[in-house]
Amino acid sequence: MGIDEKRYFQPEIECMPHDEIEKLQNEKFLKQVRHVWEDVPYYRNKMQEKGVTLDDIKSKDDLYKLPFLTKDDLRKAYPYGLMGKPLKDCVRIQSTSGTTGQRVVAFYTMHDIQIWETMCARAIVAAGGTNEDVVQVSYGYGLFTGGPGLNGGSHMLGSLTIPTSSGNTDRQIMFIKDLSATILCCTPSYAAFIGERMKEMGMKPEDIPLKAGIFGAEAWSEDMRRDIEKTMGIKAYDIYGLTELCGPGVSFECSDQHGMHINEDYFIAEIIDPKTGEVLPDGSLGELVFTTLDKEAFPLLRYRTRDICSLTREKCPCGRTHIRMTRLKGRSDDMLIIRGVNVFPSQIETVLLNKGYPANYQIIVDRVNNTDTLDVHVEMTPEMFTDNLGEVTQRQKDLVDGLRSMLGLTAKVTLVAPKTIVRSEGKAVRVIDKRKF
Repeated sequence: MGIDEKRYFQPEIECMPHDEIEKLQNEKFLKQVRHVWEDVPYYRNKMQEKGVTLDDIKSKDDLYKLPFLTKDDLRKAYPYGLMGKPLKDCVRIQSTSGTTGQRVVAFYTMHDIQIWETMCARAIVAAGGTNEDVVQVSYGYGLFTGGPGLNGGSHMLGSLTIPTSSGNTDRQIMFIKDLSATILCCTPSYAAFIGERMKEMGMKPEDIPLKAGIFGAEAWSEDMRRDIEKTMGIKAYDIYGLTELCGPGVSFECSDQHGMHINEDYFIAEIIDPKTGEVLPDGSLGELVFTTLDKEAFPLLRYRTRDICSLTREKCPCGRTHIRMTRLKGRSDDMLIIRGVNVFPSQIETVLLNKGYPANYQIIVDRVNNTDTLDVHVEMTPEMFTDNLGEVTQRQKDLVDGLRSMLGLTAKVTLVAPKTIVRSEGKAVRVIDKRKF
């Protein structure tokens, strides 16, 4: 075939001709729909409510007939309602950060984990990784999917893996230097912070062994990419994933860096009009929808990600044939991604209301020194209003603690006088996002 196999983890899959990909997807799709129909009553009921039976689905061309799944469905079915396998066959859970206090919990069989790790191994190889590399995984571990996913992919590739998790930046830099780490995996904002700390320590790009970084879990701009690359002397690669689907590795950038290749042997991707649900042709900007083809424990059909992007099948110079998704252009809902954490204004509102504050607030998100900042301005009620600085400071600290408990990250809280936040005759402007993506 003339393929340089060192550029791919599984060249026979990653460079598979399009017609063969279609055939493979079709076989897996029909098997997956049957699995969901027989083993996931929640989704079978949704199909029946839409008037769709198993006999109506004869090929993946019938995908459009199936009902969508949304995050609301995942919350309603929490914790076990969307499981496709008995608990005894499951070996792990991962979880989102939670919205309005309700987390989404995804289940994995050993087969599911092997698939996930395979996709992450493909991403590492696409970034130039081999079994001779040292991969430092500085994503969070635990319930967050970032750390476990890249950790497993690095193991599958056979690379020495440094599971530093996030935080303790000086130690991160020590391990990069002492253990000759060549590939760094973390959020882009944390990579930028590590780079800035290296500069403060008087280190230059040539003083560290890193050659590449695999950064995801939050939106980042091309300017931020170039800044990280310049500071660290590396090539920075994007990676995409959702806990609901598996985690990072659903798609990844190759060396060409014109979109992220979606692992089509494990997913079918669609772009829809977020308002009508109509399927749009390749190249159209719309909401990204995924159908899992191999997931056993947590199979999802037509899951609406709320992420806005487009798809392209234009030939990629890297030789991979799987469809590519563009960098995310935004979201069709009000979710923010701040330092890799999903944040909904409704979460913040819940904390405020529970503590007796009115629903008059403003969220200001910015990026300072390549790190996301979260400021929340909150109106006091006339009864609360005071010029006692100590009392105001204590109230602000109480809200900071409440928001940290809800969101899993620290916000700056500023209490303001009653009726000082601008009102609107239309929809209230609750969020001001100053970041540039």
